[in-house]
Amino acid sequence: MITEIKELVIKSSEEEVKSLLFHILLRISMEQNDEDLVKDLKSTYSNFLNYKDEQKQLEDEKDYKAAHVVFGDSSSGSLKIALRDMRLLEEEKIIHFSDNFSIGPVWKLEEDKGLAQRHKWLMNHLNMDEDYLFNYQDVFKETIAKIKSIPEQVNIFIWFGENADEQTALRYVLYLLKGKTNNIFLIHTTNLGDTPIHTSEIEPNQLKMIYERSRTGQHLKQEERENYEQEWLTLSNCKGNLRVWGNEALCLVDDDYYDDYILQTAKKLQLERRFLKSARLIGEIIGNLNQSIGDQYFEYRLIHLIFKGVFEMEGVPKAMRFYSVKLREV
Repeated sequence: MITEIKELVIKSSEEEVKSLLFHILLRISMEQNDEDLVKDLKSTYSNFLNYKDEQKQLEDEKDYKAAHVVFGDSSSGSLKIALRDMRLLEEEKIIHFSDNFSIGPVWKLEEDKGLAQRHKWLMNHLNMDEDYLFNYQDVFKETIAKIKSIPEQVNIFIWFGENADEQTALRYVLYLLKGKTNNIFLIHTTNLGDTPIHTSEIEPNQLKMIYERSRTGQHLKQEERENYEQEWLTLSNCKGNLRVWGNEALCLVDDDYYDDYILQTAKKLQLERRFLKSARLIGEIIGNLNQSIGDQYFEYRLIHLIFKGVFEMEGVPKAMRFYSVKLREV
């Protein structure tokens, strides 16, 4: 119940939350006995739930002219601002995955058993938000349903950059769209000048310019779609947990692929002689890496190296800010 309420608040706008708080405080300030107050507060809560349900139903039934598929919460938020500035937000829909597809298994991810295996791996290896993990499969399936239910006459724009996360996700989404007759346009966000490697790093005004330059391009030909679908099936048949992007290709590598890099970075920071917050070490690792793997994966490898006795630890590893590491003396 607490998780559902938290999700409800997260999905509400700032104005909606302020309005709800106002009505709650108004009811409390009124002179009435406790029994009437409880009834009023429950009524306010019920009315808000009904309002959100009706809002969702209207959103699902609303006609739209284009659908955008993006990867990452930040990418989705920035694109929303860009479309709002272009006055297109009411007629163009944004669908996004919150996941990072460069890490974790993607074996048979188009099937329930693959999603269940990926969920299990994330729970067992990464230090992630409990609510996110609790709702992971439901949210993931809801996103799949949104993609598959895009009306046939609606143009689909998939945003991606030069990184393993978006390149893997691109192939996955195109496989989900297999058999649909929509025109599909790819918007390559990191080949139009000096931009970062991931769409999530691009400012809304830049996304706006990219969209203005790309929206009238050529849609994917059937042969191109089939090539991407086949590339997804190749990925889907592999059981690795880490993918990197290089030389315009996805490469599956071992889990310990970056362990030596972690050690070299630790030595550069002189961790033979001192303890340092793990967040500082991981920040240095990510800052000098031309990949979009994310801090959670590197924390997983750091914890693994601690258990192997390569690093010493001070503190409790419940979050990166709570513990420090030092290279163990040989």
